[in-house]
Amino acid sequence: MQKARKFNVNLAVLATGIMAFSGVLIETAMNVTFPTLIKQFHIETAQVQWVTTIYLLMISIIVPLSSYLIKNYSMYRLFVTSISLFLIGVIVNCIPLSFSLLLIGRLLQGIATGIALPLMFNIILTKVPVEKRGLMIGVGTLTTSIAPALGPTYGGILTSTVGWPFIYISLVPILLITALIGLVAIPKEAISKVGKLNIPAAIALAICFSCLLLLFSYVGKPLFWVIIIVALASGKIFMELNKNNQLLNLTVFKIAGFRTFLFGFLTFQAMLLGISFIIPNFMQFVFDASSSKAGMMMFPGALVGAFFAPVSGKILDNLGAKKPILAGLILAFVGWVGLTLVLTSGQTLLIIACHVLFMVGVGLAYSNTMTMGLSALTKEVYADGNAIFTALQQLVGAIATAFVALIMGIFQNNHTNFIEGTILGTRIDLYGLLFLLILTLVLVSRILFSKSQHYA
Repeated sequence: MQKARKFNVNLAVLATGIMAFSGVLIETAMNVTFPTLIKQFHIETAQVQWVTTIYLLMISIIVPLSSYLIKNYSMYRLFVTSISLFLIGVIVNCIPLSFSLLLIGRLLQGIATGIALPLMFNIILTKVPVEKRGLMIGVGTLTTSIAPALGPTYGGILTSTVGWPFIYISLVPILLITALIGLVAIPKEAISKVGKLNIPAAIALAICFSCLLLLFSYVGKPLFWVIIIVALASGKIFMELNKNNQLLNLTVFKIAGFRTFLFGFLTFQAMLLGISFIIPNFMQFVFDASSSKAGMMMFPGALVGAFFAPVSGKILDNLGAKKPILAGLILAFVGWVGLTLVLTSGQTLLIIACHVLFMVGVGLAYSNTMTMGLSALTKEVYADGNAIFTALQQLVGAIATAFVALIMGIFQNNHTNFIEGTILGTRIDLYGLLFLLILTLVLVSRILFSKSQHYA
């Protein structure tokens, strides 16, 4: 009788992590290709936005289903499905025949990433011992904290040198190696199916998330209010349909630790995606910097964040949550205040230094807020908490990007001087995100020092 293969946790996290990282990397890498795509395919700005929108839309639809998928299908089967869809999507986009084919590729990549992200964290939650969980979640969150900052650099360099299709071509060998790693690391495991998929609830939630993603594209237009009504109605319908046959177990929101650390995690996600849009676009609009230079300004901070994410997890494992999370929040606050003061000066080194300091803070606190939020749950609802973290992470990231772009655009269009409008809009963006960070610092500090909870 053939002996069952052992589950290799490190390689499994590596395989799913590379796939998730690639998905998030392409998300921001494609943003710098929009002017090129508009010229090549003879399309308008409203159309080219679908390169990002359709990708995020697929993630927002698939991730809420991840709790059901993880409970009813083996990790091996989910990995094979995800890597297959991702490879097909990437290969389709290697050949720039038409804009429609590009969107099909992006759609497949969105589905694949929507499976891969929660699968990676579920492997960590169920296969990694509690005393090592902080380190592994730190490694896992590299996919979502560093990739957005690297994307503009990666996309800008390839687009300006060899062409945007190489954003995808260069990933093919990496994904093939990833497929081999995953197939070796993740054995086939028997799994007992639990319940039926609540399709009506899934459709209602997908409509709600889709409306929230599209909302900012219609500000100031009559359709804006229609979208709000549909979003609210579909959200209410989901809540009702979810009661009997739960797509997601929403009782996790009753747990204070889960709620608070989730809010902190989403604040960092909003700031990461927001600043990835703000700095490159501000430098190009105001100081006429090239896309490659503007993208490269994000690179030092991305490297620092990449270093600190797993280190912070190790600190949490050894010293507890209080020290790394509070230190991270304070450093992120100081770095962000610095950015609000120096960004409009255009002094590259000062901007990079403040961004690096902010990313040190993110590295120390971001992944640890996820670790603590999920650790507040019982094993039975890990998949639900994981799905909520991942779904809202993608949704908030998309909303944050759309929001900062909207605010900047409003001031650009309504100011007599385009550059002065850009500066004013950027300041409003920075102050708005700073408010969220201050609120996070207050809420997280309260729970870390709460007498009813014990955090070292």
